[in-house]
Amino acid sequence: MGARTVYLRFGTRAALFKRVIDVAIVGDTEPVDVLGRDWMRAAMTAPTVAERIAAKAAASRQIMQRTGALFAVAQQAAAVEPLIAGFWQQGREQTRHAFAVFWTRMAEDGLLGPGADLTWLTDTASILAAAETYLLITRTTGWDLDAYERWLARTFSQLTATPTR
Repeated sequence: MGARTVYLRFGTRAALFKRVIDVAIVGDTEPVDVLGRDWMRAAMTAPTVAERIAAKAAASRQIMQRTGALFAVAQQAAAVEPLIAGFWQQGREQTRHAFAVFWTRMAEDGLLGPGADLTWLTDTASILAAAETYLLITRTTGWDLDAYERWLARTFSQLTATPTR
């Protein structure tokens, strides 16, 4: 495919890069968003807290496995490319939305205590599972994807424990 064809289809390199990341996040070009994917539905419907958390950690791992290197490029490019910076922010917002749905469904299904603070859970989990956090973890600790997934599952489990004050 020629460069002219690419620019006619996507307009800019930034738009093409966003499309590459979007496809990498979900794993294919089917018109199904992240929340509609089988691997994410398991995180929303498993019968126990432990199973949902394990499925959510596995989904996060799967996304990072396909996109980690792309996110590293996007993080650097966002500093100088306003369009990519905007896409990077959209990604943060989409991550937060996915966690809002995750925790809300857990509460609706009676899997969280009656005093669960869904806003705090959403905010905290969104930061923990953010692309920036994944990049920091891998750069700081050298963890592989198995360690990352175990850490997420353990951390999300601890978020559901009764908080101390």
